[in-house]
This record gives sequence, structure tokens and C-alpha cells, in this order.
Amino acid sequence: MTLDLFEKFDATLDSFNQLPKGDLNPFTVKMDQVISPTEAIINGRKTILAGTNNYMGMTYNQECMNAAEDALKSFGTGTTGSRVLNGTYHGHKQLEETLKDFYDADHAIVFSTGYQANLGVIATLAGPKDYVVIDADSHASIYDGCAMGNATVVRFSHNDPENLEKRLARIRKKDPEAGILVVIEGVYSMLGDQAPIKELAEASKKHNAYVLVDEAHSIGVFGSSGRGVAQEQGVEALVDFTVGTFSKSVGTVGGYCVSNHPKFEVLRLVCRPYVFTASLPPSVVASATKALELIKDSNLRVKLLDNSMRLNKGLADAGFNVGTTGESPIAAIIIDAQDTAIAYWQRMMQEGVYVNLAVPPATPNGLNLMRCSLSAAHSFDQIDYMLEKFIAVGKELGVLS
Repeated sequence: MTLDLFEKFDATLDSFNQLPKGDLNPFTVKMDQVISPTEAIINGRKTILAGTNNYMGMTYNQECMNAAEDALKSFGTGTTGSRVLNGTYHGHKQLEETLKDFYDADHAIVFSTGYQANLGVIATLAGPKDYVVIDADSHASIYDGCAMGNATVVRFSHNDPENLEKRLARIRKKDPEAGILVVIEGVYSMLGDQAPIKELAEASKKHNAYVLVDEAHSIGVFGSSGRGVAQEQGVEALVDFTVGTFSKSVGTVGGYCVSNHPKFEVLRLVCRPYVFTASLPPSVVASATKALELIKDSNLRVKLLDNSMRLNKGLADAGFNVGTTGESPIAAIIIDAQDTAIAYWQRMMQEGVYVNLAVPPATPNGLNLMRCSLSAAHSFDQIDYMLEKFIAVGKELGVLS
């Protein structure tokens, strides 16, 4: 009998098939029309978008759209080639120069996605004799970068400098000469909590380890010029590699890594996810460049902070069990039962609010979440409407008393 290659996914398929069909399936949502960074037509209804990671609202910024249109007309729809062949245009180099200026860094490499940036940098830097030490709640791209590489992978407890210290001490005792790469995130995407980068980086440096910080959910959001949590905490000097994405605050697609390491440019020759894929289209590169220029000197962070405080405080004051409070633009309501979480998501859609339903295995510790990601483009009226519906549906489903 021929083995079924899909048999290993039967349990996943069974779970998916138990979800409602059509419009009320949380994983098959279709945007019929996008009106603005904060609104779309879904199922024929105008819906507030509260789960898109569009933190700066750059997707409809007129200057970014103009730059993209000009590049499209001048350079066409795509490059059809790798960065090491015919896929490096003037715009790609300009974007890397803009990143170097944005981060005050010596080197910058642009990847085709943020996922590929983590995949490539981690898998390439850490070889068979090295160690990658990662936070237990790391993003899938970090785990996949570890799986693609040949290094020994060690996990430490989430945001726990003391536990990291113990892991590193154990590695150094066993292998004093090993190369070690410690990978953390500025903001963790499910609950919105920040990493204590100072303490984690200091523990890493004590054991001569390199530090990589993924600022995917914090570029544009934190720091005096939007460079992320490391800048916000004043510890950029302790970070060796910063990885990020253009698919959130920057409002398009793509990824990058910046560094001051003198040998960093060799990655262009040895990093497979950089070498063996087509480069970003010129229009994407142009819009990302313009967005970074705008974000650096923008006051949108103030508006986003105000929005975040308003939503997080409102949820906490209402009595919700929330993942974090305060400044994070990610607000996550923890729901005990998965069936209740699914029903909650469906009712919010019926009330005209799109949020993310996040369930295991995508979430830490098996949590079921109603996850919001706010934008500087949201109005207070929109946030107050979200709060009103969150509270009403929460009472209806017994999540709130």
C-alpha cells in the first residue's frame, strides 16, 4: 500500500473541518475591498481592521504610493532574478543605504521577506560547531532558521535573563570555544510583551555570545527614531544583529538585517535564502525606502502610543484577562476555551470588528487569544467602538461577568 504523505496532517485537517464554513471561518477571511489602513469591506459589510499589524498606517500613505508608482513605471513589475545575478537595481542599494542611515549601522542586507531574513541569517551564522540559544516563545521563522541550520539549539525560559545565564554557563563549561548566537525579539507578536534586552544582552556578553534581536513588531513603534525596543531601552550597543520586516510598520513586504560586524557582507555570498530567490520588485523597494524616511522623523509613534494606552486600559478596566498592558500596540484577550474563542471571533465579525483569532500551536503555553494590533491611523472613535463590542460580546459569552 502506498503511504499517504498527507496522513500526518489528519488531526489538523479534522480540527479545521470542525470550523464553520464560509464567512465565519476565522482562517479564510477575504477582504472584498480595502478602504483605508483601518477599514475594509468584508462579507459585504464595512469592518474596522484591528488585526493587520499596520502599525504606522503606511499602506495608504500617498508619498509611499507615489514612490511605488514611479518605480513601477520606470523599472517594471519585477526583477526576475537573484540579488547576486540581475536582481540588484538602483532601488535595492538605495534601500540598504536608507536602512544603514536609519539604524546608524555599517551594513544592511535586504531580503525578500522578514521570514527569509531570520531563516537566512540564523541558519548561515550558526554552523555545526555552534549554538543557537533562543527564547522559548520565539516566532516560527526563528525556529525554522534553527531547523535549517546545523547548530545545536538550546531554549531558555521566556524573557528570563537568569535562565539564559544558566544555559550559557552550561554551554561554556562544556565547550569554551563554541560560537554562540542568542536570538530574542523586541516585541513578542502574540501577547505584545517586550523583551528585557539589557539584561538578556548583558548575560549573553558575559559568555562571549553574539546577540540578534528581531524587531519585526517594534520598528517604527518604539525608540526615539523608531528603531525598536533596543533603542527604547538604550542598549543598541549590545546588539550585534538587528533583523526586521517591511510587512508591518513599513506597510509593504520584505525583510532586512543590519550589523556593524566587519565581515557581515560575506552573507551575500553564503546565505542561501538571499542568494537563491528573486529580489523584491522595484515598486516595493521604493515604497519601503520612502516609508523608512517618513517613520524616522514621524510623530505617528505618539498617536500609536495614545491608541495603545486607550485600548489596553479599557480592556483591563473592563476585567478582561489580557496578555500585557500599557504601551504595546498588540492587545491580547486570553480566552479559556477554544470553542468560546472561536465564537467570540465570529461575534466580533458580526459586529463589524476584525481581530485575529490565535490558537495553539501558534500561541505560547496553549493559549487561546483574541489578538488586536492597533494602528496610528485608528481614531479614538474606532477604538471606543472596539471596546464597546469587546465588552458586550464578552458579557454575552460569559467571558465577563
